[in-house]
Amino acid sequence: MENLILGAFCLILFVCIFTGLPLLGALFLGLLLFFGYGLYRGYSFQAVAKMAWQGVLSVKTIFLVFLLIGMLTASWRASGTIGYIIALAVRFIRPSVFLLLTFWLNCAVSFLLGTSFGTAATMGVITLSLGETLGIPSLYTGGAMLSGVYFGDRMSPVSTSALLVSVLTVTDIYKNIWNMARFALVPFSLASLFYLALGLWLPGTGQVGSMVRGLYDIYNLTPWLILPAASILVLSFFRVSVKKNMAISIFCALILSHFVQGWPWKHVVRILMTGYHLSDPEYANMLSGGGIVSMVRVAAIVCLSASFGGIFKGTGLLQGIETLFRKLKEKLGTYPSLILAALFTGMVSCNQTLSIMLTHQLCRPFVPDREQLALDLENTAVVISPLIPWSIACATVLDSTGAPHGSVFLAVYLILLPGWGMIKSRSAA
Repeated sequence: MENLILGAFCLILFVCIFTGLPLLGALFLGLLLFFGYGLYRGYSFQAVAKMAWQGVLSVKTIFLVFLLIGMLTASWRASGTIGYIIALAVRFIRPSVFLLLTFWLNCAVSFLLGTSFGTAATMGVITLSLGETLGIPSLYTGGAMLSGVYFGDRMSPVSTSALLVSVLTVTDIYKNIWNMARFALVPFSLASLFYLALGLWLPGTGQVGSMVRGLYDIYNLTPWLILPAASILVLSFFRVSVKKNMAISIFCALILSHFVQGWPWKHVVRILMTGYHLSDPEYANMLSGGGIVSMVRVAAIVCLSASFGGIFKGTGLLQGIETLFRKLKEKLGTYPSLILAALFTGMVSCNQTLSIMLTHQLCRPFVPDREQLALDLENTAVVISPLIPWSIACATVLDSTGAPHGSVFLAVYLILLPGWGMIKSRSAA
């Protein structure tokens, strides 16, 4: 019965993904399906509802951060912080090093924003457009971009996935970031060398300076605009709490929006709610977005995914799968089992959030050290989901930037992270 229920959920997800129907609809149908399973098992309606609610309560601290992230991304757009970073970055772009800079620039912006989708909608769109101007095939640019947007999604102090992992494992997010940074040194270096060598091999011509001249018409660009981004980095170094850190950055951006860009306070408050929007079609895709409303969808996805976890735990629906992975762990070892679990959950859930939660539920008994478990989740579930072409973590990023789906095979940083973990686990054995 359990396998039939899980198979039906997978079918619902695949139908929604391949027909273009909203993922939220699929997750809601999944909630009804799992709720019905709880009733079938003899639990009362109130008992199953309590299971689902307990699952949501397990990640309740993340919802305030979602609101702050929405306000942060909107205020950075309105203040000109993102525009200023773009204007600075393009000065250093040359065809031969373009793929390397694409990787690095998307890494930097994703670390500052903490969101892969937000980075794809800003720096991702920009680098794909720049690549076309330089004559670089979008297949290669898309791979470097996909690697970069998940750099910060994995280890930014304002990343929802990093925060989710810290909440699930009951660990300190800053300690997790330090562990991830040390672990990523080799994969990051190898990925950088790969993109440098690939860029030197590919022919490219053209200039990109004209593309961003319009930014000077949209914003009053001054060095002060770097302040909201700098505050995130500096306060993270001093281990200021994520919520306070983002609140301070938002405050700085609001001051700049009013006094430097000239936005009325009433309009600034509206931007925090509904996001920043440009009418110029040339720059709208790069700079529009953010706001609290932009986080409603991801909050709903996390809420539904968390309710699944509560029902799974209360009804024991995943016991058969858990038994299978325990046998795999005994036969293959801990880390290969983690990778297979992340691949399985990513393929059936089609979204990063639920993949993280399910991988944690399946593999929590394998790794008693909570900090190590957090690191393992970041190096498997967080980065494997974007490598699955039909996952929303992959398809949304590539589709929103216009990159071909074949770019996933050139997202070498995401491939190297679990690979390096495998090597380290073998050497430690």
